[in-house]
Amino acid sequence: MDSKHVKAVVVKRREINPELWVVRIQPEEKIVFRPGQYVTIGLPASPKMIERPYSVASAPEEEELEFFLELVPHGELTPQLYNVPAGGEVFLRRAAKGRFLLDAASGHPNHFLAATVTGVAPYVSMIRDLIIREKAGEKLPYHLCVLQAASLSGEFGYFDELTALSKTHPWLTYIPTISRTWLDPNWKGEVGRAEDVTRKHLDARGFTAADTTAYVCGNPDMIENVKGVLKRAGFPKESIKEEVYWVAEKGA
Repeated sequence: MDSKHVKAVVVKRREINPELWVVRIQPEEKIVFRPGQYVTIGLPASPKMIERPYSVASAPEEEELEFFLELVPHGELTPQLYNVPAGGEVFLRRAAKGRFLLDAASGHPNHFLAATVTGVAPYVSMIRDLIIREKAGEKLPYHLCVLQAASLSGEFGYFDELTALSKTHPWLTYIPTISRTWLDPNWKGEVGRAEDVTRKHLDARGFTAADTTAYVCGNPDMIENVKGVLKRAGFPKESIKEEVYWVAEKGA
């Protein structure tokens, strides 16, 4: 093993559906990261290790790293990752990377975070970190609204956690929305793609371009469409942060 990598063990996995799962991984050495950043996971192969970056869902204070993963059937990495059981070994890059961080510099009190499926992972990290900071006595100057879009409700890997947290933390709102309602007749929540309901929920909460930072993470089509909605609502480029997953997942 070279100096760039550290061994890690899968200590727990949680199946969401046949294509989605959550893993908790214990590295041999602590990997330092900021909420919203990604860590590269790899498995040995010839002639070199196969690696892909994945956003971390756990808070930096947690001992284990958590990832929300999607199986790409013909990908190079995720079919192998999917078969790594609890107790199995993977490799992690020591250096976390990424600038998809909660905007503390602008002074904006409102933060609108849109995601598709696994794109919610960096938001989960941010929320867990904020809760830890709040418990330590910090007064949080933020209101976060998380809009998570999926085809079906069975794709929401953090539905229970985010729903519960939104009920106990007034600064957090969680809005899951599905687009294939005909396949999910028991769904009682929001319906439509992220871009269909973004403006509705911005307006409902009084989030404006003057006091809000927006974040988009996941599918590139959603990102471009939501960015269009935000620009028409007057959001300047510097108030929109994006993290595109397609490149990582397509070859995953």
